[in-house]
Amino acid sequence: MLKIEQQLWDKGYNYIACIDEVGRGCLAGSVVTCAIIMPKGLLIDGVNDSKKLTAKKREKLYDIIIDSALAYGIGELDCVKVDEYNVKNATRLAMVQAIENIKDKEGNKIIPDYVLVDAEKLDITIPQANIIHGDANCHGIAAASIIAKVTRDRQMDILHKLYPEYKFNKNKGYGTKEHIEALLEYGPIEIHRKSFIKKILDKNEQLTIVDGSF
Repeated sequence: MLKIEQQLWDKGYNYIACIDEVGRGCLAGSVVTCAIIMPKGLLIDGVNDSKKLTAKKREKLYDIIIDSALAYGIGELDCVKVDEYNVKNATRLAMVQAIENIKDKEGNKIIPDYVLVDAEKLDITIPQANIIHGDANCHGIAAASIIAKVTRDRQMDILHKLYPEYKFNKNKGYGTKEHIEALLEYGPIEIHRKSFIKKILDKNEQLTIVDGSF
């Protein structure tokens, strides 16, 4: 999984920031991104696309990745911004934000000299390459996906304590059957994305009208 990074290291790039996102398809919560710079040649056993790993495995790898990384940054746009910009643009903005937030362990700001992005093209002046299925083919992007996923999951666990009816500790804001059922029963809350839930609520309203006509 280091083939892509190795080609860039061989060309003289030292600080390669690898970027991924999580939460793009959720009904609730933020889009969270991570930009991470890993040491040359380091391959951490088990690092893969975060969606292919168990929560327990992700948590274990999170600590290993953070300890090993030269530097990293987190970006986040909340549900209001997702509704305002649309999720694709919000994701790109959060990715740029993550790059701007990259710091090393001493808190020093680090500017990457190359960026590898999972399937997006960013409005930045730094040289970049967008890698299709990057989280499955690029070690650094896979590492970024794990950091972003664990970061966002922890946020949703906190939100679950505030809004237990929606079971955010289980669905993490995604549109599972129980989440949609809770949404229809209790209504939307402030962290729901209005642009995402509109069709669900509109469809339910139409069904209610039809059912009531018989």
